[in-house]
Amino acid sequence: MNGVLCINKPQEYTSFDVIARIRGMSKTKRVGHSGTLDPMATGVLLIFLGQATKACDMLPDDDKAYEASFELGLRSDTLDCWGTVTSGEKRRVTAAEVEAVLPQFRGDITQIPPMYSAVRINGQRLYDIARQGREVEREPRAVTVMELTLSSFDEETGCGTLTIRCSKGTYVRTIISDIGEALGCGAIMTGLVRTQASGFTLHDCITLEQAQQFTADGTLEQQLRPVDTLFSHLPKIRLNEVQTEKFQNGVRLDLNRVRHKKVDTLHRVYGHTGLFLGLASLDHSDESLRIEKMFAPR
Repeated sequence: MNGVLCINKPQEYTSFDVIARIRGMSKTKRVGHSGTLDPMATGVLLIFLGQATKACDMLPDDDKAYEASFELGLRSDTLDCWGTVTSGEKRRVTAAEVEAVLPQFRGDITQIPPMYSAVRINGQRLYDIARQGREVEREPRAVTVMELTLSSFDEETGCGTLTIRCSKGTYVRTIISDIGEALGCGAIMTGLVRTQASGFTLHDCITLEQAQQFTADGTLEQQLRPVDTLFSHLPKIRLNEVQTEKFQNGVRLDLNRVRHKKVDTLHRVYGHTGLFLGLASLDHSDESLRIEKMFAPR
């Protein structure tokens, strides 16, 4: 099988757990994923099968969208409700007070990665260090939060929901914790759903249970998205039959003989039959079409 499967990841599954399940269902050895989700999180997880695994490192660093639930008045070692509560201050906070602190977490901001995260320091994962009862200094990281809105809030319980659109590498747990500190009472994340990634939404996803049923019906392959849908934003090049054969054999083509848009970006390349061949860039040093990634089997 070759293509992209959009899975609505269930809670308590790691991203690699999902890969293992899909590998077993599809009987495909080469299976990968993009955009790791913590076990607590649910939502959009892209699974790549066969030749499509080559796209894992070619995806644009686009933004992702989340619905995150939180509770004010608590702090935990993991910054979420799955950790050990360490402190907090339960007091009444109004929705207006929450709204008032949100602007400082929009736009270009810096975050310190949580100790319970997959970031490596001196070759060790932070979560491994944290499980040893240790804490180490972490360098702040630049991220961008394009949208941060309060979707709901119960002033009696201090529980609410945020809608967030942010850049790759943003820790939503940290945003919620920092909001709690800005309010002076602490806050933990109580739930996280990724609603959009790489142009795909929850509406595009199937569950693992549905994937299992499609496997039993022999229709799992029909649920795969063609890998070129991930690159629909890129300009397109169509080759003739001779050029197609050369391209598939790794030969650089003369740009002067290829119809293309004169923009310095990656291009989608299709063969004379309409088959997606791969991605290429324009090399103006020798006026050739340089192959960046080949997806079609040779």
